[in-house]
Amino acid sequence: MKFRRKSATGDAESPEGASSEASQVETPPGPYDADDLPDDGVERVDLGSLLIAPEEGRELRLQVDDSSGNVQSVMLAGADGAIEIRAFAAPRNGDLWNDVRPQIAADTAQRGGTATEREGRFGTELLCQMKVQRPEGGTATQPSRIVGINGPRWLLRATMLGRPAIEPDAEDSAQWEDVLTRVAVRRGAHALPVGEPLPLILPDQARRVSPPA
Repeated sequence: MKFRRKSATGDAESPEGASSEASQVETPPGPYDADDLPDDGVERVDLGSLLIAPEEGRELRLQVDDSSGNVQSVMLAGADGAIEIRAFAAPRNGDLWNDVRPQIAADTAQRGGTATEREGRFGTELLCQMKVQRPEGGTATQPSRIVGINGPRWLLRATMLGRPAIEPDAEDSAQWEDVLTRVAVRRGAHALPVGEPLPLILPDQARRVSPPA
């Protein structure tokens, strides 16, 4: 599934009676909990547990299981890379990313890859290298970069592919990180096992795109 919508931004107005020289109050960066989402003028696509701001020049893609109809993942893809975003249930006062990160590294190693920790914008993240099969035959190494951000009873996990994984410190890679600062997570009040993926829904404006022949 693919669809695109251009985001709209609005400027915050100065409080009545405030000095004309007063600086405009900046909205703190996210990711946000949906209950605390500021009025920042950003139009977000409602996918249930994730509210995603479409990005200019990047396509919002949803992977849907054909048998169940459930949305399995959300991805923003551009010419130089992509970022897959998922949200999971987490304990109220825990650090799920600190628990999950070694598990991801161990799973990567079991599948013949490597995972190296580095400090990034959102804390400790993983740089992974995996062997993958080429469609035309043979193997190649696919780099990925996994970021985890703990929220109130949720964990937001983002997997970057392409340039933001290969060159994590490049200026263009920082723009991919900016995507996460506009995401909002809707955890919901219902009980879920720790680590359970938060449910996603297919928006009405989504359209099916057949894979290339």
